[in-house]
Amino acid sequence: MTVEREIHNLIMEAAKDVGHIDLLWQSGVLALSLLLAWLVTRLMRGTVNAESANWEAGVGSFKRAFFPLSALLFIWIGKTLLSGFYSVRLLKVVIPLLATWAAIRVAVYMLRYIFPNRNWLKRFERWIAVLVWCSVALHMVGWLPDVMDMLDDLSFTFGKHRISALIVLSSLLWFSVTMLAAMWLGSFIEQRIMKADDLNMNMRVVMTKVARALLMVLGVLVALPMIGIDITMLSVFGGAFGVGLGLGLQKIASNYVSGFVILLDRSIRPGDFVIIDNRVGNITRLTARYVVVRSLDGSEAIIPNETLITSTVVNRSYTDKNLLIELPIQVAYQSDLDQVREIMLEAVQSEPRVLVAPEPSVALESFGESGINMKATFWIRDPENGQLGLKSAINFKIWHAFKAAGIEIPYTRREVTILNKPTMDIPGA
Repeated sequence: MTVEREIHNLIMEAAKDVGHIDLLWQSGVLALSLLLAWLVTRLMRGTVNAESANWEAGVGSFKRAFFPLSALLFIWIGKTLLSGFYSVRLLKVVIPLLATWAAIRVAVYMLRYIFPNRNWLKRFERWIAVLVWCSVALHMVGWLPDVMDMLDDLSFTFGKHRISALIVLSSLLWFSVTMLAAMWLGSFIEQRIMKADDLNMNMRVVMTKVARALLMVLGVLVALPMIGIDITMLSVFGGAFGVGLGLGLQKIASNYVSGFVILLDRSIRPGDFVIIDNRVGNITRLTARYVVVRSLDGSEAIIPNETLITSTVVNRSYTDKNLLIELPIQVAYQSDLDQVREIMLEAVQSEPRVLVAPEPSVALESFGESGINMKATFWIRDPENGQLGLKSAINFKIWHAFKAAGIEIPYTRREVTILNKPTMDIPGA
């Protein structure tokens, strides 16, 4: 005898207790067990926590199964105590349903680890568990065929097709199952590819995106026949989609194609320090449609991939991240240029961000109108950390050293000489 048949027989026997005191005692035991389980669950909620990420899945599963399992324990104890005096048919029906509820809660929770970074699973986890449990419970008690017949009766005709609530729900179910399977396979393939250190990062990203796209298309092609849609109709839809793509979606398509080109030619990678369309910063994210450039002030610019293909991109870390910085300073003509050079070199070399090789240098650039123009040049390895703070620190050191050495930084002066000064006759003088 199957489990479903046994539970169905138990329900039929429990129906005989209606109107008897046996049902009241069983209902009291059931209510008391659920109340005790709820209280114990609230007491245990803050005491059981995962000490590390390795235990997070186990602790999360325990928390979700604790209420139905504790209720199951209290109901079993009540059934054992009550069985010597009254009928316990109702409690025998509740016990397998609670065990199924605990298993379903744990199974739905484990979907988080099958599909990582899916926030919608966290939001709808409880509702998914309730729907699954209701379906299993109806099947276990033998009422599922009757419910399905009732849903099938709720129908209407659209053209030559009959559409019922049962068809709609089953279509959503099979479509969701195939899409979840496609996403799980995509996540599994992505994890395997990302661990292949012998492949370039851009190539890994391209392979994972192509694999995800193909799996989603395959999932749709598998789901459509399951819900009664002939996939040969997709040829008509494909033609309409091609016309729409050529007219209204060409920009979007161009961005996606440009994204794959960028990933394949490896001209831009996450972490590169770039200048794109007057935006200076690091590439923090590279997707199939756009790139995210984070500037030094913390703002983020979302730039379509087509811009990277059609305009000039300055990539300061294409071959290496080293950046040359120039620091011009003007000194008076009477200054000791050898001493000026030593002070500037010492100020530059004292900064830890300045590279030792290539070696910093100080050059006499030109003779200006008000003074001699000197220029310090040096290299840094971390342009993403900005230049203003570094230049300011070096300028402060040079300023203090110049004051101590008596070296003057000139400023513009103008001498006005009045020729043929006119004489003024003052009346009454």
